[in-house]
Amino acid sequence: MPKIHSAAAAEIGRRIRAARQELGISLEDLGELSEINWTTIGKIERGVSSPTVESLVRIATALEVDAGALLSGVTADDYGKRAHRLTAREFVRARLEHGA
Repeated sequence: MPKIHSAAAAEIGRRIRAARQELGISLEDLGELSEINWTTIGKIERGVSSPTVESLVRIATALEVDAGALLSGVTADDYGKRAHRLTAREFVRARLEHGA
C-alpha cells in the first residue's frame, strides 16, 4: 500500500471522500465535475498525494463546499517535522530583542 503523504493530506482526503460520498457520486463523477483525473482524486482521498491549491478549489467547487472547510484546523505541524516553530510575529520579536 502506498505511503501516506502526511497527516494533513490524510485529513483533507478524508474530508473530500466524506463530502463525495454524502452526495452519492463516484470518483469518476467527481473527476468529470472538477476536471481532474479520477485516479488523482483517489490518491488525494487516500492521503497518498497532497492536492495543489487549484485542485483543492476545483474539487471543493464540484462538491459545493467551501475550500476552507477542507483545510479548517490543518496546521503546518500536520505536514511533519518542522525546522522551527516560530510565527512571523515571534521571529520579529526575537530579532528585536537580540538587536539584529
